[in-house]
Amino acid sequence: MNPIFQGIGTSVFERMSARARATGAINLGQGFPDDPGPEDIRKAAAAAVIDGWNQYPPMMGLPELRQAVADHYLRFQGLALDPLSEVMVTSGATEALAGALLALIAPGDEVVLFQPMYDAYLPLVLRAGGVPKFVRLKPPRWGFDDADLAAAFTERTRVVLFNNPLNPAAVAFDDESLARLARFCVKFDAVALCDEVWEHVLFDGRSHRPLIAFEGMRERTVKIGSAGKIFSMTGWKVGFVCACERILRVLARAHQFITFTTPPNLQVAVAYGLAKDDAYFMAMRAGLQRSRDRLADGLNAIGWRPLPSEGTYFLNVDVSDLCDDDQEFCERLVEQFGVAAIPVSAFYAADPVRTAIRLCFAKRDATLDGALERLSRVRAAI
Repeated sequence: MNPIFQGIGTSVFERMSARARATGAINLGQGFPDDPGPEDIRKAAAAAVIDGWNQYPPMMGLPELRQAVADHYLRFQGLALDPLSEVMVTSGATEALAGALLALIAPGDEVVLFQPMYDAYLPLVLRAGGVPKFVRLKPPRWGFDDADLAAAFTERTRVVLFNNPLNPAAVAFDDESLARLARFCVKFDAVALCDEVWEHVLFDGRSHRPLIAFEGMRERTVKIGSAGKIFSMTGWKVGFVCACERILRVLARAHQFITFTTPPNLQVAVAYGLAKDDAYFMAMRAGLQRSRDRLADGLNAIGWRPLPSEGTYFLNVDVSDLCDDDQEFCERLVEQFGVAAIPVSAFYAADPVRTAIRLCFAKRDATLDGALERLSRVRAAI
């Protein structure tokens, strides 16, 4: 077995979800909504199965979806993309990340990673032969400065893997932070691999600013999006890759030997969904923000300490007054109190923060209220 994967156990997300199923716990761990997603988009996918094309679609994606991606990003982010040469469809954002890393780095190249980070990043970097260099972020603001970047970037830096908004920290990086990162990318001639799957899941009036739009970044950025996140249907696994023609041409060569194509009926339905009017996207954000506030207000009322959540489906909680090991604490939560959460330390490769847990609020009111009722017993018991 490949040693990179041989030593990796089942992910903490699957372990916690399995314990939730086995014990009847309320699962606020794994990040998925508990509703089926927009009915009209699901119906579009169903109709495309019955009446549409079910053989191989074009390797780069259906032309109508590539055009819809370009139109969508022009409408919402002011990006002018050529759908024929600068947009590609993948089977989810994780495939897009894997293909990009395989295409962009050679053994020995350094890759800058911001931790806490999505758990797939490090194994994918290592499998591609990359050497990870970490920028360590910590609560409550999860920010970075010039000194943090200077310690991570070197002349061997080839790629910077950057997630914004950041899962699990639920922070949306401001223009100052993005401009700082862009300057370092230009200075060290590094490609920014931008995981922007949460670009539509922003709160309190925020709007997404993609790194590709910053000075010097148009020709050195790979922008990755996700229909699963935009439409709250995480199982669909339809990703978008946007980059200049020179870079996308190489990414396509990796893609053709990974999944090659993505189900055509889902592509048709996503193209339909991306063209929905602004009201859908505003309502989606408002609904999730309401759920965030319901959980945060409920936690405050029972004496817990939620951290700010600017985007994503997640709310982190400072549990430093309750424990000094977030993994042990999450085990107790699911086994003794019937609520599954994720320890934030699981998102670090080195020097983890062990005083925060992540909760998913993309749930029905009854689910959140039930979890809060159970969590209200924890402080007295501990």
